[in-house]
Amino acid sequence: MTENNFTQVLETAALAGHILLENGAEISRVEDIMARISTHFGVDSGNFFVLSNGIFTTGRAGKLEKAGGQAASYANVEFIPIRGIQLRKVRAVNQLSYDIAADRLTLDEAWATLQEIRAAKAKPDMELIAGSAFGAAGFCAVFGGGFLDCAAAFVVGALLYAFVLLVSGRYLSKIVGGICNALLATLLCIISYRSGFGHSLSNIIIGAIMPLIPGIPFVNGVRDLANGDYIAGLTRLTDAMLGFLCISLGVSLAFLLDGGIFGGVIELQGIRIDEGTAPLAWQALAAFIGTAAFALLFGVDREHYIATGLTGALGWVVYLLLVRYASATAPVATLAAAFIVCIASRAIAVPLKTPSTVFLLCGIFPLVPGAGVFWFTYYLMSEQFSLSGPTGFMAVKVAVAIVLGIILAMELPQRIFSSKRNKLS
Repeated sequence: MTENNFTQVLETAALAGHILLENGAEISRVEDIMARISTHFGVDSGNFFVLSNGIFTTGRAGKLEKAGGQAASYANVEFIPIRGIQLRKVRAVNQLSYDIAADRLTLDEAWATLQEIRAAKAKPDMELIAGSAFGAAGFCAVFGGGFLDCAAAFVVGALLYAFVLLVSGRYLSKIVGGICNALLATLLCIISYRSGFGHSLSNIIIGAIMPLIPGIPFVNGVRDLANGDYIAGLTRLTDAMLGFLCISLGVSLAFLLDGGIFGGVIELQGIRIDEGTAPLAWQALAAFIGTAAFALLFGVDREHYIATGLTGALGWVVYLLLVRYASATAPVATLAAAFIVCIASRAIAVPLKTPSTVFLLCGIFPLVPGAGVFWFTYYLMSEQFSLSGPTGFMAVKVAVAIVLGIILAMELPQRIFSSKRNKLS
């Protein structure tokens, strides 16, 4: 191997890792794909150290004539901030790695293909706005909202994402942007409610803020911890907790502003379930729409919207069946549903030749305790401390249940899902 080829192999593998990291892939997948690429082209795979937002690449080519008989070395450090999640790029790089392993691509072709994948544009803004609108409406129904509440959440979800694309995503830092996004969404919900557009303010807000929930860093943090990547796992979980905190601050500020104008915080009567959207069929449809809409937001390939939506609907139906007919507690039902979602994601990934990450990251959203975060924030802000404590603790227990469900499902051997040696999930 020449020195140039050695360097190009490492740079190609590092570019693949860069695309994966910045688009929401878990650490184990990044390491596996980088190793697959480098090993195929004859370079030791132990040259990469991957963190949640960076890749360290080092290597030694051995004695080369070009280097005067000395060992040629290579070292590079890349900082990789996570910006817009594009799961279709994760799928594309994953497929490219298998094409390389099957000897269908040369090194130059792999490099060119990776450049094309990286340069691929995100979904059009209008599609993203539509995804936020349908996601907000779907999850409003999932968490108890009626049809008019869903309509209000639909409008707020669309306006919110227009603000994200035009203002906060361009000009504001992550923390300030997160607070402003939640503040705007909540203010719009309050305006809608005060004008008579919607019956349940809490359900409208919960639906509207769902596009802001940091579900991807949360799930990936869990998977990284399960795979022994403790630094990356804790970093991503911290990022997720920061996202929840920003949402809480934004919601609180909105209620305080409204209270300052109207002489007191709006009094909410607790969790309200609308009878019109409560039947299991409506709940399954709402979870399907919400999950498929989030697949659009996260850049999933269009041909996988239905499979992704079905994964989310399956998990939510399992949860409801356990709560309604087996008298299971929310944490127990969430653990079982998260386990099923992860199993379904791994099973469906094989025939569709797509990473299970694509289906799991979106399919888990109906189970994320968005309602718990809202009620904890409201009770705390309105000084109902006797209610804020139990509500916050329940949200934590539900989050832990999701963690345990995913970890248990990931422990199952891949041969259960596929007999292929080169696994795709």
